[in-house]
Amino acid sequence: MSSGRVSVVNGGLRLDGRPWWPAGLDAYQLATDWSVNRGCGAQVDLDRYFAALPPNSLTRFDAFESLATDKTTGGRNWSPIDAVFAAAARHRQWVIPVLTAQDGACEDEVFKEYDWYADGWRHRPHGSAASFRDWVAAAVERWRSAPALAAWELVGEPETSMCATGTGGSRERICPPDAARVLRNFMDEAGAVVRQLAPGQLITAGLLGGGQCGSAADDYGYLAESPNVDIVQYHDYGADGIPLPGDRWNGLARRIEQSTAAGTALLVGEIGQYCDGSPAALDRRAADIERKITGQRAAGTAGALLWAFVPDPRTGLPTYDIGPTDPLFDVLRRHNTAP
Repeated sequence: MSSGRVSVVNGGLRLDGRPWWPAGLDAYQLATDWSVNRGCGAQVDLDRYFAALPPNSLTRFDAFESLATDKTTGGRNWSPIDAVFAAAARHRQWVIPVLTAQDGACEDEVFKEYDWYADGWRHRPHGSAASFRDWVAAAVERWRSAPALAAWELVGEPETSMCATGTGGSRERICPPDAARVLRNFMDEAGAVVRQLAPGQLITAGLLGGGQCGSAADDYGYLAESPNVDIVQYHDYGADGIPLPGDRWNGLARRIEQSTAAGTALLVGEIGQYCDGSPAALDRRAADIERKITGQRAAGTAGALLWAFVPDPRTGLPTYDIGPTDPLFDVLRRHNTAP
């Protein structure tokens, strides 16, 4: 499957027909523009950010409906997200726009449940859009010709669980028996909206990959087989310095096997490690992630993104923040392989 200059061949990514192993960042807040939208995180100097990356790197960012909405008028204002695509192109970079998040962060703050994936995405209001389906169609029509577009991501970390009330008024989640079928139908049908408007462009399923409802164990492979999924993901937290975390059912090694069988590429879409910002801790994190990426690449992954860039990293407390001078930028330069 090809998205213009970017394609998936034998489980790997290619750029202009040549092998491409992108090492980059999650920078969710790039479309924050306080003069226009409600924002999602801090405002970023886009040219400074993209210039600091190795050429033909990859960035995953939030392209939410709320970030294309004028906070004063409530009307559509594309300029903050347009600016991200434009800056990426100026600096020969690539981006994956995430069109909404599972937890509703920076939008309605409502966790998406089974019913939303079953049919709510088609008809429930989604911000100022009539539905999520309408938002997907509008976003694809707007940015399908963007030179920096690498792939589309419909939902960050999707799962088809349901809320249930536990003992003492606590809330817990249950996983319906047909959760995988419902999530697969969503991938097939929402992905078809993208395919119809932008034939051949790549779609990534932003799966956490650790056994979540709808994608646990063999269900992950079932999702990877969707005709409208080209790249699957795994999000890697809590296993510092370990290249292939997890168990034999839901670990990264198993996910690589499943993606290979399905003919999709596997992007480690988030690698996060807590750090308090001290020089020693920053160096230790860089060494741990160096070890992790080296092992994952050897095992057959198609790229790695680190969670998460912020322009103003917090110090003195453990966070995932990666600031502009973090030694992880040197790790990215060593591992990013582009034609």
